[in-house]
Amino acid sequence: MFYTKVCEILNIKYPIIQGGMAWAANSELAQGVSNAGGLGIIAAGNAPKEIIREEIIKIRKKTDKPFGVNIMLMSPFAEDIIDLVCEEEVPVVTTGAGNPGKYMEKLKGKGIKVIPVVPTVALAKRMERQGADSIIVEGTEAGGHIGELTTMAIVPQIVEAVKIPVIAAGGIANGRGFLAALSLGAEGIQMGTRFVCSTECIAHENYKEKIINSKDRDAIVTGRSTGYPVRVLKNKFAREYLELEKQGISFKKLEELGAGRLRLAVIEGDMENGSIMAGQISGMIKDIKTCEEIINDIINEGEMCLKELNAIKRGV
Repeated sequence: MFYTKVCEILNIKYPIIQGGMAWAANSELAQGVSNAGGLGIIAAGNAPKEIIREEIIKIRKKTDKPFGVNIMLMSPFAEDIIDLVCEEEVPVVTTGAGNPGKYMEKLKGKGIKVIPVVPTVALAKRMERQGADSIIVEGTEAGGHIGELTTMAIVPQIVEAVKIPVIAAGGIANGRGFLAALSLGAEGIQMGTRFVCSTECIAHENYKEKIINSKDRDAIVTGRSTGYPVRVLKNKFAREYLELEKQGISFKKLEELGAGRLRLAVIEGDMENGSIMAGQISGMIKDIKTCEEIINDIINEGEMCLKELNAIKRGV
């Protein structure tokens, strides 16, 4: 019922993409999503080439399904990772924190599908001109680094502005959100926070429990004064960071303060001093399930909601 152009382009069963979350999205999570019919993503983050090569080797031992690698273009290892995905002929690359235009010819020459993350209409149009196969349109509801426009507002604007398929991201974690994204004109969704709360995700149990126990207003934004806003869950570190922003502390000092904080939360489970990146949808996530269960729940709920809408339309 939900087979779209995104499914066709990526050779996947369901149009559900896993977000490229640094530290949390390794081969274990990616294979869980891919084996369940979505597209699993290995996050390169700031990791060097050989670490990501090991993850690619691992996932190929666990699945014969398509998968991708997310490349953070601001990483000092970005060019090395570009070389790596070409060497390994990774099926799909998603990109963030920059413009992949200068790498597009090289990636496409290896038959790699390129899907940049974009927050604005202007960047979406540019990515289409440069040869992107699809684009991920991420609203401000998402966790981690964010733009200013909401998913509800920006997705339909970009759908009307480009001809390539749009994948909606930000504030989606269930079948109702999935169906809503399709109603806005998207042909797939990307989820991050929901997949953190999966059995396959290596994130510390404290991190998962923090999301599960969060409420609607617990996801806040830090870093607005620096021009690099980040959505996180409230904790001691976030409060200290916001207070220093109010005091006008320099960007360099704020950057130093934030160094290593994501790993502290995701891997070490420090919920007071770490950076707990998570989206506004956190308040709706109440359990930990396998990737297969998460995806099946979304598809089943989406089908049920669609039937209910059709019944309303018929006046039943």
